[in-house]
Amino acid sequence: MTTKLKIGWHREHFLSPLLQFADKDKNETFEPVECPGGTGEMQVKLKNGEIDLCIALTDALIAGLANGQNSYKLVGRYIASPLRWAIITGRDSKYNSVDDLKGTTFGISRLGSGSQVMASVLSLNEGWTEEEQPKFKVNGQFKPLRDSVNSGETSVFLWEWFTTKPYVDSGEVRFIGSVYTPWPCWHIAASPSASSQKIQTFLESLQPYVQNFNSEKAREKEDIDFVTSYFGHQREDVIEWLKTVKWEEEILQVKESVVRETLRVLAKAGVVKLEAEKLDIDTFVNTEVARIV
Repeated sequence: MTTKLKIGWHREHFLSPLLQFADKDKNETFEPVECPGGTGEMQVKLKNGEIDLCIALTDALIAGLANGQNSYKLVGRYIASPLRWAIITGRDSKYNSVDDLKGTTFGISRLGSGSQVMASVLSLNEGWTEEEQPKFKVNGQFKPLRDSVNSGETSVFLWEWFTTKPYVDSGEVRFIGSVYTPWPCWHIAASPSASSQKIQTFLESLQPYVQNFNSEKAREKEDIDFVTSYFGHQREDVIEWLKTVKWEEEILQVKESVVRETLRVLAKAGVVKLEAEKLDIDTFVNTEVARIV
């Protein structure tokens, strides 16, 4: 009996091509493993051997590798465009602008997660001093993060804009700003103990679903119908989101320039050590699977 690959994913509309592939595959060759805690949870599951591969946030994956994690390497690229992170506070909180957040406690899903990395990038962008740097409170999943800004335990948390918008529309939380990643926002990572051949075969099979979802034709109706049906987002929000996002046409590649630029910004934001910029590219990429371009 062939062992199925276990694929970590987070419930976000960006993962629609994977979900379409999973629907067609019917659990024959791979098993999707939902990770509500996002990239941080996927990193833990990779370390514990609970998943073989994940599609996750570029910055958190690269930061983990630069900081010594060895339970995965990059095996491909996924989204070519930046990610818009919303800055989210409680419905009745006293915080009304980014400037109000200096020195306050930000909620994050896990240490090293995208929600923490992007808080550091926000601080860098704003030019906050050492005294003004955010503190961090680990709250785990999306619901406890929302609860924490409403209870006043934290000032804000950062999460993907369109995933959060329904909770803003309902009045549960408020947006007070946003920050974009200075890098293509999603990559694919896999455990070194997983078969390189199996990983490659899986990615080759996923690629047509990614290419189709990225096509102009699918964007006109098919993509909108899928995302509204599966995730329950408003059609106008999905139409707006599709204008901002682009998938990679060739996923079995990793751009060295993207890795280097991400490391440069992460080092400047204090997320990784300055010497991490000089690490060999093989530290980050499994070249048995992905081609470095």
